[in-house]
Amino acid sequence: MIGTSSAIVSDRTPTPADVTSRCRDYQRMADTLTWISDHFEEQPTLSDIAARAGTSPYHFQRLFSRWVGLSPKKYVQYLTLDRAKASLDASQSVLAAAFASGLSSPGRLHDLFVNVEGVTPGEYKRGGAGLIIRHGVHDSPFGPCLLMHTERGICGLAFVDEDDERQGLASMAARWPNAELVEDAAAGAELASRIFSPRSGDRLTVLLHGTPFQIQVWEALLRIPAGAVTSYQALADSIGKPNASRAVGTANGANPVSYLIPCHRVIRKSGALGGYRWGLGRKLAMLSRELN
Repeated sequence: MIGTSSAIVSDRTPTPADVTSRCRDYQRMADTLTWISDHFEEQPTLSDIAARAGTSPYHFQRLFSRWVGLSPKKYVQYLTLDRAKASLDASQSVLAAAFASGLSSPGRLHDLFVNVEGVTPGEYKRGGAGLIIRHGVHDSPFGPCLLMHTERGICGLAFVDEDDERQGLASMAARWPNAELVEDAAAGAELASRIFSPRSGDRLTVLLHGTPFQIQVWEALLRIPAGAVTSYQALADSIGKPNASRAVGTANGANPVSYLIPCHRVIRKSGALGGYRWGLGRKLAMLSRELN
């Protein structure tokens, strides 16, 4: 189950100074997590890792635990190929039941349920004409995130680093070329809080703009329980397309609602973590928090 951090979401809209500070903290953690994943076999100590991050062991221990949800020592213990393979193997029976049920896991994100609404063929063709999409940057456990939503639901969730908010918005908005974009962070503050600090029995709706195959893959991702991982091949098998693992990987990477639709829970069949559109550091932090 995903842990809860006091740094998850503030009730107020973050100031530019808040966003800059969080970006710097995230970048430090992302760089450190990536470095640990490359050097865990050397069993680095807390002092080694803190020195690499340019801070004291005491400060680093607190910062790392706040971001990742477990201590640096325990995190290093997770990062073994055997651990990844064991997690992958153990997940299969759980995932088989979840996929067979056709339902999202009731325990995912503390009983958060996600309702999927796909755009109609006509809406897809019109590229969002007639839709008003509100957007803004919000705090999250994994750095500032760009949230996009309409009256019908969340249509975009992306993570942005310092100075790339405009680029991130342009990339996400390209899915809706004819929609009207309105910058309104205040309107999305409550939604962001519900995403990262969910309440029991809460329900959220996501509005997905994608091909039928992409939406099928994204719906399958929702059936992966927190704390479990699967492979691209297993995901392809689950939707009845065993020869489409490469296409499944492409659809996984095109997921427009990150974290909420958990594409970070897909790894390679070998047990290797693979890539992640929003940075390997974020993927490691998400998986580690769920495994804690």
